[in-house]
Amino acid sequence: MKPPVRAGSAADPKVPRVIARNPRARHDYEILEKWEAGLVLTGTEVKALRGGRASLVGAFAHIRREEVWLEALHIPPYDPANRNNHDPLRARKLLMHRREIRRLIGAVEQKGLTLVPLELYFSGRHAKVLLALGRGKKEHDPREVIKERDARREMARAARGR
Repeated sequence: MKPPVRAGSAADPKVPRVIARNPRARHDYEILEKWEAGLVLTGTEVKALRGGRASLVGAFAHIRREEVWLEALHIPPYDPANRNNHDPLRARKLLMHRREIRRLIGAVEQKGLTLVPLELYFSGRHAKVLLALGRGKKEHDPREVIKERDARREMARAARGR
């Protein structure tokens, strides 16, 4: 009997292997749309990512001269690379289709919308980022979400006959 294939392992390249998630994104933003984008990386950045080391906390994307850039993504230095290492917080270009970028430009120009990275993962051998268009929640919004979730939970309990 074969052992089960781990998601995202070399044995199963079709399943994405998540490297980092942005835990605050869904809490702080109302997610409106999502896009998948490739990343332009150096060799030491790819090696550090393959080791599972990255942080999306505080990362954001913006559009500059019809190109999408990811800022504040922290990829720590790859130790064996010594002096040929990369800058951990450098701006990284995202690879998207031109029509997707034009659509993003129109959406981001609306008041209160921002581009937030949700996940960083390998899809096959390529590093990808799941980018979302989000509207910032007000302070009372998270409490509203908690109230709605509790109400749904109570309704589900009542429906089950408890």
